[in-house]
Amino acid sequence: MKAVKGKLLFGGVHPKGNKELSAAAAIEVMPSPEVVAVSTSQSAGKPAIVAVAVGQKVKEGELIAKADGEISSNVFASVAGTVAEIKEGVGASGAKETFVVIKADADAGTESFRYPALSSPSAEEIRARIKDCGIVGLGGAGFPTAVKVAPKTTVDTLIVNGAECEPYLTCDYRLMIEKTDEIARGARLAATACGAQNIIIGIEANKPEAVSAFEKFDDIKVVVLRKIYPVGGEKQLIYATTGRKIARGKLPADFGAIVINVGTAFAVCEAVESGKPLYERVVTVSGRAVKEPKNLLVKVGTAVKDIVDYCGGEACAPKKVVQGGPMTGVALATYENYIHKTTSGILLLSEKEAAADEPTPCLNCGKCADVCPMHLMPMNAAFYSAAGDFEAAAKYGNVSYCIECGSCEYVCPAKRPLIQAIRKTKAAIRQKGV
Repeated sequence: MKAVKGKLLFGGVHPKGNKELSAAAAIEVMPSPEVVAVSTSQSAGKPAIVAVAVGQKVKEGELIAKADGEISSNVFASVAGTVAEIKEGVGASGAKETFVVIKADADAGTESFRYPALSSPSAEEIRARIKDCGIVGLGGAGFPTAVKVAPKTTVDTLIVNGAECEPYLTCDYRLMIEKTDEIARGARLAATACGAQNIIIGIEANKPEAVSAFEKFDDIKVVVLRKIYPVGGEKQLIYATTGRKIARGKLPADFGAIVINVGTAFAVCEAVESGKPLYERVVTVSGRAVKEPKNLLVKVGTAVKDIVDYCGGEACAPKKVVQGGPMTGVALATYENYIHKTTSGILLLSEKEAAADEPTPCLNCGKCADVCPMHLMPMNAAFYSAAGDFEAAAKYGNVSYCIECGSCEYVCPAKRPLIQAIRKTKAAIRQKGV
């Protein structure tokens, strides 16, 4: 189906893409590490409950932690081996997490665990398989996909997010041109699961090869998105591809649409057609401080240090190491962090790339509000947050609707830490139970 142009968005910014560093790097399978530390916090919602004991032998793909309730996800061994330790630690975001440490063991066998493949499955069977395989949103949010494809309202459209508007990241791009058919089949399965009759894939205009790859499908509408950040945001993508505006406080399903990432669609295909649980994903390793930028298929629980070493190590001393994308990711204090299901990138940024000026007082220029795709007032959140009045920051900054895209901070001439203030406000409000 010939591609069509998407609608223009309000706000947004145009950061330098830097995708040329890794865009030509085909997906490469990183060898299994000797040790993985798999967090039980692999999705939005509650951490999974550990289901193995120290000393137990596990197969690759075997369940090691069971979902705790609906908004949680199953967690699996990413290597065959022996459970060496179950420990408490700190994740990349600074939150405490439980890790199941598995030491690879040749005696554990080479056979991976798989569920039985499904042939012509019903919507209910697809949803059950997605839940069993622990599939979550791989765009970064990590919301359990089984819940998303079981909406309480009638849905007519499934939108596949192929925008990948974050600078540096190319893992979704490589999936789209290398695993086109699998993504299409996964999208059809997800559409069946949620009852959608229409499938749309939104791809940013700077990825013409991906656009061409999906034009061959008669049942998938390709929408070419204007190159602007954050066109890949859920509500922004829905508007750009369908023209539907999602009201504040409402879900996309309330307006007949559901969005999944291309990586999620690929994982759904593997789960249904080959019974493969989600225990590995494609990660972009990039930045001018790493010797060999790559797109790697990496086992969940792999140490960041092992990934950097596999990419040749540091080309120069990085000013900042980021897990995720540069706009929404988190800076790492150490390489002793581990890949999660939601980890899309590891970026080693040089001093020039990660230049961080000291913040100065707010200029009241209003640029942060001009570019906010959610029509918010970030300066209000920052002002009241700095004063310690988090309830006022939440009220006048409307932080509960902030998608933390970072556009406001990107354009701020005073270099104010706006996203930090918003996250701090959200945390403070959550602690109060509001």
